[in-house]
Amino acid sequence: MTGESAVGADQGKRASAGTRWLGAVGLSVVVPAPVPEHTLTVLREHLDAHCGTGPGAWELILVTDAATASTAAAAEEPRIRLIRLDDGTDADANTDTGTDTDADGSGVRVRGRGKGAALRAGVLASAGDRVLLTDAALSTPFDALARLEEVLDPGTPQADDAPPAVVLGRSRSRLVRTLGIPGIPGFRADTCAFALFDGDRARAAFGASTLDGPAIDAEVLRWVRRQGWHVAEVELPAGRADAPHTPTPAPAPAPRPDRRQALGDLFRLNAGGLAVAGVFLLLSLYVFQGLWTDLDGAYLADALQDQNQWEWFVGVTTDNITHLRNPLFTLSQGMPDGVNLMANATMLGLNVPLIPVTLLFGETVTFALVLTLGMAASAWTWYWLIRRRFVRSRWAAAAGGALAAFAPPMVSHANGHPNFVVLFMIPLIVDRALRLCEAPREGRSVTRDGVLLGLFATYQIFIGEEPLLIAALGMLVFCAAYLLVDRRRALAAARPLGSGLLVALAVCLPLVAVPLYWQFFGPQSYHSVLHGDNAGNSPRALIEYASRSLFGDPETAGKLSLNTTEQNAFYGWPLLAFGVAVCVWLWRSRAVRALALTGFGALLLSLGPWVPVPRTEIVLPGPWRLMIKLPLFESVIEGRVAMVCAPVLGILLALALDRILRLRTRELRTLGLLGAAAALIPVLPLPLTVRDRAPVPAFITSGDWKGYVKDGEALVPVPLPDPGQADALHWQVEADFGFRLAGGYFNGPWGPDRIGIYGATPRHLSNMLRDVRYGAQPPEVDAGWRLQARQDLQYWKAGAVVLPFQDRDTELRDLLTGLLGREPEQVRDVWVWRVGPGEP
Repeated sequence: MTGESAVGADQGKRASAGTRWLGAVGLSVVVPAPVPEHTLTVLREHLDAHCGTGPGAWELILVTDAATASTAAAAEEPRIRLIRLDDGTDADANTDTGTDTDADGSGVRVRGRGKGAALRAGVLASAGDRVLLTDAALSTPFDALARLEEVLDPGTPQADDAPPAVVLGRSRSRLVRTLGIPGIPGFRADTCAFALFDGDRARAAFGASTLDGPAIDAEVLRWVRRQGWHVAEVELPAGRADAPHTPTPAPAPAPRPDRRQALGDLFRLNAGGLAVAGVFLLLSLYVFQGLWTDLDGAYLADALQDQNQWEWFVGVTTDNITHLRNPLFTLSQGMPDGVNLMANATMLGLNVPLIPVTLLFGETVTFALVLTLGMAASAWTWYWLIRRRFVRSRWAAAAGGALAAFAPPMVSHANGHPNFVVLFMIPLIVDRALRLCEAPREGRSVTRDGVLLGLFATYQIFIGEEPLLIAALGMLVFCAAYLLVDRRRALAAARPLGSGLLVALAVCLPLVAVPLYWQFFGPQSYHSVLHGDNAGNSPRALIEYASRSLFGDPETAGKLSLNTTEQNAFYGWPLLAFGVAVCVWLWRSRAVRALALTGFGALLLSLGPWVPVPRTEIVLPGPWRLMIKLPLFESVIEGRVAMVCAPVLGILLALALDRILRLRTRELRTLGLLGAAAALIPVLPLPLTVRDRAPVPAFITSGDWKGYVKDGEALVPVPLPDPGQADALHWQVEADFGFRLAGGYFNGPWGPDRIGIYGATPRHLSNMLRDVRYGAQPPEVDAGWRLQARQDLQYWKAGAVVLPFQDRDTELRDLLTGLLGREPEQVRDVWVWRVGPGEP
């Protein structure tokens, strides 16, 4: 034996025979369960081999039930400490600390039961510079400790300056993940995982914990992340840690976890988040209260024809799926060409899962549910992202999430554009992209995060492609901004982010290849959408208020926007001024600088290709000119890019409130809160207004139409449905899609270049009927007009022309009688001309 070994052995003997070591400890190992004698021997041998045998090299803390634990090892080995749990009924226990010493001196008794109580007691009793948590069965090979130490060691090169606070041997709680803690690595539900903590941070984290059950793992890791400390993960092989050639019997099976306690703990852990979700739901119900109070007769007054269109999307999806037809195409409107549903905002990702709701309660209920729950869910996921990434205060994060989801542009789109309201996947996509950037620092798997990012993006494509494209543009601007404010960190994140994006594309593209091919190359596909030259935001629109904001003026907002559903900015000057003030105050933060540049870039892009200077004749070129001809972006309404500022302002608001709430002086806190209130009050949302819905003709609801329109024929309403008047789509919904429609309201191709337009390709007869309906004088009917009318009806494969009772119906009836050469038949509340094959 060498001299050094002899000295180590001699020290070990003296330590074993002497008193308990009270100095510094290198490694504390906490086991929250009874440990069999043979396993204890194996564990002690591993610790001696790994840490040494000298005093202070290691300590083993066993936390167990007083009724079952053996105290022999603790009595013989001063490096092994025993902590016994009881139910807190011992009258001799110290009422201040909840502890007392056993009569035999073998350990400390702590009130409380459960895995959480055991872990907390063991960690708080530890003295180690590092704290290792493991299970009684040693199910993870103890050799893996070295791999965890390499990551935790401050000397290890990191992508960030700060080393991690904890390194997890990756194992995850299915229970925790299933019950609503996405994105937080957890331990297995039945045993403690293999995890190495920085000692001081472990004691701080477990000292702040409150749960006694198995959900303490999620509580502690959530607390660690909210301190801004890093959590790294290491892939570990499965297997037992028994020493080679050491025969050991199988350990006794671990007791089954108390699932009821786990559910209760998870509820307690998420009670605050559930309360925030409840507030968001109430706010969403407040916005849509008019719709919910009369689902049968109310119509969103500012929806134009979008509510009719979207309810039609709900109905046609249900009809296609239940009849086993192609969900990407329909002939229900736009006869004879049909509608490419993938090239429209059909939202298959929601309408397909909600088919049972539609079948039971109808399309309007599904429409209202999607808007209400979608807006609340979007607010909650923004809240989750902000609290996870930026602030500690729950209610500061809640305020930021509310602003991100209920900002004036979102409320404007809530009138009839669910695809721009249901954005709950966007924060999850942003978070997953940030995880890819952090992968080297936290030991995360780029492949796994890339796969999840690909799946998230796939689902978002089936909810709304344009919001995803705008969000991607916003993230690209943020990346460029971060490159400017922190070049080193941005470049370090570029490689894992790029690798993860490649994985995401490899997952996403095969899943969406067929739908996207159908969208861009299938029947009724188009190349871009004409939406006018004034689709950008006026500079004044950035500082004015929206129609449904508390301080809003509908007349002013109407002059500065495309329509009531496209008020894409309108944040109001107080909120923008508050955002600027926050950026100045917190400018030292790299995240704030990047957010400020992102918001400014989004506002600049939203001005469009040409920017008129208010109150002058000057028109300046805008940065959107560089993108207007790019694929995909050529169809984007550029004013919508300003919606990127909603989450940017939400995050800045949360950061400001979080800092304000932690100010030391009451006067400064009050001043800060008053400033935030002054910025937010003018843009508080008002409930959306509703009007009475136009009644469906009794000719439709009674089923009388069946005697006039044969299978494969189209019903021709007068005037034909178009983007300006699409009540006939609601007729079709009420008739369970029993007939097809000529005309319609959808996105489809026009002309040889297949340019996208709103509505079906107009015909001479449809244009004439629309003009007469809205005030034009009927033309003189001659042979040419009669021939044109017959050709248009044949083109539409018309079975019947239906004229409901309405304004100017006399002029329309006389015109059609002249064109068709015969009088109509009055059926209930409509005039009908049968024009199908075989009719004169």
